[in-house]
Amino acid sequence: MSDFFDNLLGRSGNFATVIRAARITAATDVTILILGESGTGKELLAQAIHNYSRRAQNPFTVVNCAALPDTLVESELFGHRKGAFTGAFADKLGRVQTAHGGTLFLDEIGELPLNAQAKLLRFLETGECQVIGKNRLDKVDTRILAATNRDLYAATQQGKFRQDLYYRLNIVPLELPPLRQRLNDLEILLHTFTQQLAQRHNLPVPHYSKATLKQLRHHRWPGNVRELHNFCERMLILFSGKTIEPTNLPHEIRLENPSQEPNEFNLPDTGINLESLEISIIRQALQKTYGNRTKAARLLGLTRDTLLYRVKKYAIEFKGN
Repeated sequence: MSDFFDNLLGRSGNFATVIRAARITAATDVTILILGESGTGKELLAQAIHNYSRRAQNPFTVVNCAALPDTLVESELFGHRKGAFTGAFADKLGRVQTAHGGTLFLDEIGELPLNAQAKLLRFLETGECQVIGKNRLDKVDTRILAATNRDLYAATQQGKFRQDLYYRLNIVPLELPPLRQRLNDLEILLHTFTQQLAQRHNLPVPHYSKATLKQLRHHRWPGNVRELHNFCERMLILFSGKTIEPTNLPHEIRLENPSQEPNEFNLPDTGINLESLEISIIRQALQKTYGNRTKAARLLGLTRDTLLYRVKKYAIEFKGN
């Protein structure tokens, strides 16, 4: 079997851990929830999981839940019979049925309306779905992969997402780290993207100076790997065959100060109290995220469980405004 995960570039520890877990779960039919900020490669990971599974020869269907009209979401997912509602002029198969034998990837699952969430939960639990306008339930063999950049647990607490569906989706969560937490992968991504794009556009490859690479490592990359890919294409088009210096970089990247490496900390001569510093940083992260522990964990480069352990260990209490 080909290793389709090779297309997901990177060797950093947190990224490699996710890929290892994805390889293991790909061989099963377990439901997977892929987490991560926009641009981290959630759809690419879902595609690799499908390609590595026993379902690889069958359909891989992608649905962006945020793009489905509320009035048509159930029809799009589960289908309808002719005459079931105004505008239903013919029978229509839903995405669940068209992916039979394969994989249905539900991107931005947090945007799914509550009424559709109930039907999705039933399908996940029984493998049965009900076509609108049809009394009999259909049995369908479709694996579900879902993805979100939202904190679904927080959404369940706010009543915006079904708690039972959250736990049913969250059997195997895979969280892709943001690019700022895997900067050791920056150069391999940069050079690979540049080579691929140069071949596509038939242009000479530009060269990045050491000072430029240092500047790029300091950038926060809010758009993650997608932002980096777009940046590479822009630099290739404008500076093909040339050496790219810091002065050639986009304005928003040039503004950032590269004098200190990302995440570098200068230890004072008098030393520090490491425990007090850790407590202070955790409190700041909770303050910045208004008590959202999942987001606070991401700010700190920790898993949510690790953060919860440290919050309990230091008896940290967060009191919002």
